[in-house]
Amino acid sequence: MSDSEVAVHNPALRHHFAEVEQQRNASSLGMWLFLVTEVMFFGGMFCAYLVYRTAHFGDFAAASSTLDLKLGTINTAVLILSSLTVVMAVWAAQTGKQKALVMYLLLTIVLGLAFLGVKGVEYAEKFEKHHVPGPTFHFAGAIPGHPDHPADPRHAEMFFSLYFVMTGMHAVHMIIGIGLFAFLAFKASRGAYTPAYFTPIENAGLYWHFVDIIWIYLFPLLYLIDRHK
Repeated sequence: MSDSEVAVHNPALRHHFAEVEQQRNASSLGMWLFLVTEVMFFGGMFCAYLVYRTAHFGDFAAASSTLDLKLGTINTAVLILSSLTVVMAVWAAQTGKQKALVMYLLLTIVLGLAFLGVKGVEYAEKFEKHHVPGPTFHFAGAIPGHPDHPADPRHAEMFFSLYFVMTGMHAVHMIIGIGLFAFLAFKASRGAYTPAYFTPIENAGLYWHFVDIIWIYLFPLLYLIDRHK
C-alpha cells in the first residue's frame, strides 16, 4: 500500500488535510500560537508584579517572607517531576507502548493533583492568618532586616492580591491540563494513539511544559526575592 493510500485510510486524518504530517504540523502550529497568547497573558501579570515590587520592595519582601518556602519548594519539585512523566508519555506514544502511555499520563495527573493539594494547604493558611485581600485582611509584619520598621499593610495587601491572582490563574491552567490528560488517558486506554498518530499527546505535553515553566518563574518571584536569612 502506498503512502497516499495509508493516509486515505488513516482514521486519524481529517478530511481537510492531504496527509498526516500536514495535519500534525498544522496542529503543532496552532498550539504554539496559543502558547504565545498565554505568554502575553501571564506576561502582563509578571510586569505588574515587578513594577509594584520595585516601587514597594520592602513591604513586598515582608509579605513574601510569610509564604511557606518548604511547600513552594515541594511544589516546584513535583512539577519538575511531572514534566518528566509527560516526556515519558510522549516517548511511550512514539514507540507504541500503550500501557506505559496510560501509566505516564495517570502519573502526570497524580502529580498535578498533588501540586493543587499543596497549594490548597497554602491557601488555607492564608485564610487562617487573614492574609487574603478584602475586608478581613490583616498584616502586621516588619520589613526584613528592619524589625522596628513595620510594613505598610496596604502594600502587603497588594502583594497578596497579585499572589492570589497569579497562582490562582496558574492553578486554573493546571486543572485544565489535568482534565486534558484524563481525557487522553481514557482515549489511550482504547488504543487511540499509535506511533503513526500521537499529536494530541505531543500538544498536551507542550501545554503542560508551559504551565510548568510559568511556575518556575512564579516560585522565585513570589518566594525567593529578598528572602532573609
